[in-house]
Amino acid sequence: MKSLEIHNKKHIRIEKAFKEWLKVMGYAPSSVYSLPLHVREFLHWVETQDKEIETVIPADIELYFFHLSTRACMNKTGTMSVNNLYKHRQALKRLSHYLKETEQTFLEINVLLPKEQRKIHFILTTAEIKALYESCNQTPLGIRDRAMLAIFYGCGLRRSEGVGLDVSDILFDQNLIYVRKGKHYKERYVPMTTEVKNEIENYLNYARPALLKNPNQTSFFVSERGTRPEGQSLYIRLKQLINKAEIDKNIKLHDLRHSIATHLLQSGMKLSHIAKFLGHDSIESTQIYTHIMNEIE
Repeated sequence: MKSLEIHNKKHIRIEKAFKEWLKVMGYAPSSVYSLPLHVREFLHWVETQDKEIETVIPADIELYFFHLSTRACMNKTGTMSVNNLYKHRQALKRLSHYLKETEQTFLEINVLLPKEQRKIHFILTTAEIKALYESCNQTPLGIRDRAMLAIFYGCGLRRSEGVGLDVSDILFDQNLIYVRKGKHYKERYVPMTTEVKNEIENYLNYARPALLKNPNQTSFFVSERGTRPEGQSLYIRLKQLINKAEIDKNIKLHDLRHSIATHLLQSGMKLSHIAKFLGHDSIESTQIYTHIMNEIE
């Protein structure tokens, strides 16, 4: 999609401003990267229809999604999956919201799509979680790995929430973690168990000082360079632990969050309490774990 050209100066400005708006609104780096690419493809298509964005009507949106559903994929054989069509629709809805907020124009995005295919979530068992902890060594990075598991599994944080944590967000006296950069700027407090608290204290007392190069660094997680690590580098460390523990599952950081939610449900915790723990806007988002639990039992 990067290679698709747009020539209309207004469209070029909209694409750039939309990306800046996403940053200001606190969207995750992955969204700041991907959503403008989807918008670029849409603006490119609009120009091939000899139109400008102000003249786009619902019939054009329908035609655009027919085009998406029938065009060849850019990076693999076949046509676009239903899930990717949903991503394109989400991008246009975000664009429409941006245009309305900035009083430019309005896009009516009401196109109906086939039912979205459910994503496969890889859930670790409690035994596999234990194996991950046992795979951590006693080097500064190994101790940081245990803290990483404590944050993303023990506290169920999203990747961007964990990466954005500062040391000051760890409230030891209240046994809480303050999530400042939650989804859509929503803050919440997440409880720490005794085990999680011990892992975090051990990391902050022994490993983080060894990694730190700038005493003014506020980031909770610190990389080998002494800076705030990116989510991808933490994911690479997780993959190394997965391989060392000989776990045959394609686990990502977010799957640790899925795992703790499933384990809490299996332990009998109410859905409403799990929803609060995870920072879900509604209990409907949390109900997926009842389906996951039924599938793995």
